[in-house]
Amino acid sequence: MRDLHLITFIIIGANALFSMQGFKNYTLFEKYKFNVRDVQRGEYVRMFSSGFLHADWQHLIFNMLTLFFFANVVIYNVGVLSFVITYLLALLLGNIFTLYFHKNEPYYSAVGASGAVTGILYASILFAPNMLIFVFFIPMPAYIFGIGYLLYSIYGMKTRSGNIGHSAHFGGAVGGLLYALILKPHLITTQPLLIIGMLVPIVLLFVFRKRLM
Repeated sequence: MRDLHLITFIIIGANALFSMQGFKNYTLFEKYKFNVRDVQRGEYVRMFSSGFLHADWQHLIFNMLTLFFFANVVIYNVGVLSFVITYLLALLLGNIFTLYFHKNEPYYSAVGASGAVTGILYASILFAPNMLIFVFFIPMPAYIFGIGYLLYSIYGMKTRSGNIGHSAHFGGAVGGLLYALILKPHLITTQPLLIIGMLVPIVLLFVFRKRLM
């Protein structure tokens, strides 16, 4: 078994405990989930608390497995404190993106650590672009997955395909990428093609943002 850092166990444990409470306590779930109308009314705690709730066990396990596989890459490269900041920043930015792209949908709700975990994943891709990521058991270089998934997220935001928070994933990815570049600016010169490849979907999103809302 991988040697996980204590902070990773703490985050996984917090997600598991809070999510399990949400599974059996509808009032708690409703109070702390992300909801556009409630956030617009000033309930900003939902911007963070929703990231520790999950819709069901499958949702929770998938997010925590992703964190399990990529947390060490970020911790090894930038340390524990920056790892935690990356996680929380990606969580927040994921919900900011969600709020922006669903601002005219007062009843839109969401839960899950997907934005935060996607931020960790994308920081990992910058730090280790040649590692393999398995998509339906098919190995794929991380840099190809990173660019492709951003494009897929834009498509998902346009088509509203599946019960997936595509805007949270995209915002989380942007948070992870930006903070990784702030921490290690030399990546701009050592990984220029990767950076450009990641920027293209981000630029496309904002150029065509009105068509996604």
